Amino acid sequence: MLDYNRTSSFAEILNGAVDTALITENSNRPARDYLGGSRVGHACERALQFEFAGAPKDEGAEFAGQTLRIFAIGHALEDLAIRWLHATGLDLYTRKGNDPDGEQFGFSVAGGRIRGHVDGIINAAPVALKLGVPALWECKTMNAKNWRACVKDGVAISKPVYAAQIALYQAYMEASIPGLASNPALFTAINKDTAELYHELVPFDAELAQRMSDRAVRILRTTDAGELLPRLARERDHFECRMCAWANRCWSLPQ
Repeated sequence: MLDYNRTSSFAEILNGAVDTALITENSNRPARDYLGGSRVGHACERALQFEFAGAPKDEGAEFAGQTLRIFAIGHALEDLAIRWLHATGLDLYTRKGNDPDGEQFGFSVAGGRIRGHVDGIINAAPVALKLGVPALWECKTMNAKNWRACVKDGVAISKPVYAAQIALYQAYMEASIPGLASNPALFTAINKDTAELYHELVPFDAELAQRMSDRAVRILRTTDAGELLPRLARERDHFECRMCAWANRCWSLPQ
């Protein structure tokens, strides 16, 4: 928060206004009433229950203005990546009918309680790329440290949440786009610090997709029954718990 009891610079005042506007805009967005496919691979199932049920976050756990600006930059970089890939000759569709204002490609299962929206579908590619189509395209932006880890170890090891998302999307989108699960997905990672690009072909992992699908259903059923799934960790100082928006709520419960 901006301290108005001292003399504030013009930059501080303007930045405070920007952040306030972003926070207000974010708070006015309708809350999700479904479990997002991009979140199912999160390390803690209980946290996913809180998220799915719309449990209030801990005090101070809402996104700050700077975090919202980081998210916005990520979206802008994704738009640039789309343009760059189009320039290579990839026939990449990010909206139905390739209309910028059209509906996103996605899926809805379990009565609409599990949903996901994909970044894009590759319909054709230059022969030299030897890319099977149709193929899923997923794009993420990362800081330099995470990007280097992704390049070194691959998405499945360095970013298992993203790998789970890709597998689940390939599985659920197969019904509407036959052949999507037969071809490796194209995963693009952008280094936000250096603008370096990393691309990885990710074959469909049917076993992972099934585990994530089963997990999503388990989260729905236990939440409906008013039951809580186990915590991820035994101690509150576990790094995942320290970053969790529901840590106080979770650890105030008996178990």
